Amino acid sequence: MKKIEIKNLNVSFDGFHALRNVSFDIPRNEILSIIGPANSGKSTILFCINRMIERIPNVKVEGDILLDDRNIHTIKDVEELRRRIGIVYATPIPLPMTIKENILFGPKLKKRLTAAKAGELVENSLKAAVLWDEVKERLDSSALRLSGGQQQRLCIARTLAVKPEVIMFDEPCSGLDPISTAKVEEAMKELKKDHTIVLVTNNTKQAARVGDRTAFLLMGELIEIDSTDKIFTAPSKQKTEEYVTGKFG
Repeated sequence: MKKIEIKNLNVSFDGFHALRNVSFDIPRNEILSIIGPANSGKSTILFCINRMIERIPNVKVEGDILLDDRNIHTIKDVEELRRRIGIVYATPIPLPMTIKENILFGPKLKKRLTAAKAGELVENSLKAAVLWDEVKERLDSSALRLSGGQQQRLCIARTLAVKPEVIMFDEPCSGLDPISTAKVEEAMKELKKDHTIVLVTNNTKQAARVGDRTAFLLMGELIEIDSTDKIFTAPSKQKTEEYVTGKFG
């Protein structure tokens, strides 16, 4: 039941190796946490999965990434690939329009929606992002008036509205307070029921709370990947133990 399979992934920027021979699988309906210090290649993996890496000049990518057993580089419609694989970034970027218009922006690019279908999509997306109860009375107000945590959950809802199969999170809580972080993590756990989740985080405690499995990267190499419990209680590699116990980072 592999959703994503990464095989011998190598990435370099002007000769600097960001990833070296990285291989692992991500099953369906799993939350995979990816941890490691800065410049370990964590975000680079995400950009390879949705092919955003192709927008970076002077980059060299080798290896294969399969989505449902199909090599992503054989998918001609890159925008369709990115609809199937959504991403939520560290800094929430709501569009300068209403909450409702934010949710409907992506779907309306693909097809026309009846008022009933649009309303249903808005409600379902906001509920899945654990935001509906907080904003249901002000859907026509500006998204820019939401708090930082609410804006991040709105971005999650906006991603969900285009019905992705995979959702990748790149440090989604780095600027959030503990209460907002808890709500984003709650949303991730709910989303796992219908989606495959990849979480890049520098917060090892968050990785331990959320991830079914955890991968540890160091200087572009995959040191270890295993169940989250094992990574944080009995890792196989000394470098992993030193990182999760705070001896470096």
